[in-house]
Amino acid sequence: MAGSLQDTPSGVRLHIGVFGAVNSGKSSFINAFTGQQVSIVAGEPGTTTDPVVKALEISPLGACVFTDTAGFYDQGALGGARMEKTRLAAEKTDVAVLIVSAEREADDPLAEEFRLFRFFRGKNTPVLWVIGKTDLPCNPRALAAKILKETGEEPLLVSAKTGAGMDLVKNALVRKMPEDFDARQITGSLVAKEDSVLLVMPQDIQAPKGRLILPQVQTIRELLDKHCMVMCVTTEQLTAALDALKEPPKLIVTDSQAFRFVCEHKPKESMLTSFSVLFAAYKGDLAYYIKSAEQIDRLGPKSNVLIAECCTHAPLTEDIGRVKIPRMLRKRYGESLSVTVASGTDFPEDLSRYDLIIQCGACMFNRKYVLSRIHAAKMQQVPMTNYGVAIAHLTGILSRISVPEGE
Repeated sequence: MAGSLQDTPSGVRLHIGVFGAVNSGKSSFINAFTGQQVSIVAGEPGTTTDPVVKALEISPLGACVFTDTAGFYDQGALGGARMEKTRLAAEKTDVAVLIVSAEREADDPLAEEFRLFRFFRGKNTPVLWVIGKTDLPCNPRALAAKILKETGEEPLLVSAKTGAGMDLVKNALVRKMPEDFDARQITGSLVAKEDSVLLVMPQDIQAPKGRLILPQVQTIRELLDKHCMVMCVTTEQLTAALDALKEPPKLIVTDSQAFRFVCEHKPKESMLTSFSVLFAAYKGDLAYYIKSAEQIDRLGPKSNVLIAECCTHAPLTEDIGRVKIPRMLRKRYGESLSVTVASGTDFPEDLSRYDLIIQCGACMFNRKYVLSRIHAAKMQQVPMTNYGVAIAHLTGILSRISVPEGE
């Protein structure tokens, strides 16, 4: 996926999901809060069918993604499919806003709202309760008291029509932001100011013409922000670049496909890692990925491996996930080894049939969603690693790879 040095990628934005019953006023709330016509508003219930996603810059929250989801209690023919997409949106949510209409009675059981609240609490996802439509002739205080008693969270009272309470929502969202949301870095402690870094970036069939892929763009930007000295070369330029440098680079970051070549030609003083390994630490659980890579040695001719891609793209001739990694595994265990590919959000709920999951770098997903996949794998006791870690293990150089401190 191509990127721009000016854009804030969706995967690193704060994902705010807005959830609630059909016709609870979710779309009106988002439009009023953002000051933009993000979602369609209509009088009939069920106007929002698929999640509506909008990237915004909101002070003081910064770069955000708002997701307006389909409402609970959707009785339409596609209600089940819509709710499945709402569930996927919940998996990606960093902060959840649960909207309840002030028209609801205090004795309403709020079954789906409380069920979703418990889901988010189990995921350690902060939840902000909001009672909307308070401009209507009704008394929301008893409803607010019920929510407070059940959850320990005091709802905010707002009106999308008048704008009342929107500043309170903004301040509450700032307080609800995960403490470490902006703290994580791609390169972590590996480099510091004025360190030299050599990036080895093959410009092969997988590199979009005239553009860089997103992990490369994000890594370059972070290194520049750290005031590192950055040099970018293709694989065939590696030795010439090293000869041109007065001193060996502090760190070499390569595409995982070139791991073995770069490892064989790098100076012994230089640390080596890959974009995929860095993103494994940045987006996921690198320690778990490394431990799970040991499962590769326990596979056999009848094993089942799941390749989990995060983006959807047309398969390429030498696709790393669909072609190169399966080829490496089958070279060791034979052609009968089974490989299944899941793209985008089509991640199986039942993982029990797989002996190993190999996840991509996940540059297109936020960390919350990647961690939800890892949690599912752990709960079902299925080892899960990632492209870069798997390739390093298969080529016998994993022990020589540098990772950020604490990973």
